[in-house]
Amino acid sequence: MPAQAAQTPSSLALNLMQEPSPILPSIPGMSRFHRWVFIPFGLMYLIAMLGNGIILLVVRAHHRLHEPMYYFLSMLATTDLGLTLSTLPTVLCVFWFRSREISFPVCLAQMFFIHAFSFMESSVLLAMAFDRYVAVCFPLRYSSILTGARIAKIGLGIVARCTLALLPLICLLTRLPFCRSHMLSHPYCLHQDMIQLACTDATLNSLYGLTLVSMVILDSLLIAFSYAMIIRAVLGITSREEQARALNTCVAHFCAVLIFYIPLAGLSIIHRYGKNAAPISHALMANVYLFVPPVLNPILYSMKNKAIRRGLLRLLGTFAHTKCPEKVPGQT
Repeated sequence: MPAQAAQTPSSLALNLMQEPSPILPSIPGMSRFHRWVFIPFGLMYLIAMLGNGIILLVVRAHHRLHEPMYYFLSMLATTDLGLTLSTLPTVLCVFWFRSREISFPVCLAQMFFIHAFSFMESSVLLAMAFDRYVAVCFPLRYSSILTGARIAKIGLGIVARCTLALLPLICLLTRLPFCRSHMLSHPYCLHQDMIQLACTDATLNSLYGLTLVSMVILDSLLIAFSYAMIIRAVLGITSREEQARALNTCVAHFCAVLIFYIPLAGLSIIHRYGKNAAPISHALMANVYLFVPPVLNPILYSMKNKAIRRGLLRLLGTFAHTKCPEKVPGQT
């Protein structure tokens, strides 16, 4: 096929509007039970939005939680909320309203937000690993190292890193002609799916996607390195009680890391090497990757973090007191 001529922004926009609409599938074998299938999805959305929203409210409402660890936890809750809301519109349309077509520009936008928030989650988990490393290895310098200004810079750096890294991916995708079957593999748009629909060579897109995956792998290696340093520092503590206390502060974060990276690895493997695998396996891994971390992260931190539990109880107590104020003596 001859090389495509350079396209102007106006011609790119016209091409986007003229691309055939991708088709969003339901879960293989479940097409007759759309609304029943949405019930577990709806519960997961509800738990994810309530759980992460409550984490943000608790941290904001209680000044004792205005510390680096809880600022990073707020960033994690925000990315989980963003990831949840990115998939909600199309999943709701497919399973509840049975509307399976999605315009190409909307599909691109959804793909951008899903991958951006996923990439942000990896970056936030790395920042949280650095926070735990400083807390365990340099406890006396913790407040001076992780100042409010430095945390704000880390947050802005995470947003800039993820946004700038994903913009070329969108630009490369808009230049591809799509003429194959437009049936996607999931009820939302992912980059791995969309490049398979192109009717020309998408090697450059695939290589750039691999570059982004390698950045996420680098994040995981840096997290592993930070935990190696943490374990080394903990083993140098003579008191068993202090060792247990230091490790206990890392349990929730370590579980969050496993919950995020294990499904991500599984989804990457099945997309690249599982072409002959059953379609249900692709759908299952994608749903685990996108839905499990936002659902389980707030539950983990609520169970393992006493300060979050106390803040939640105070918030509930304040809410109950507002709804049902105590009766003033002598009042009828």
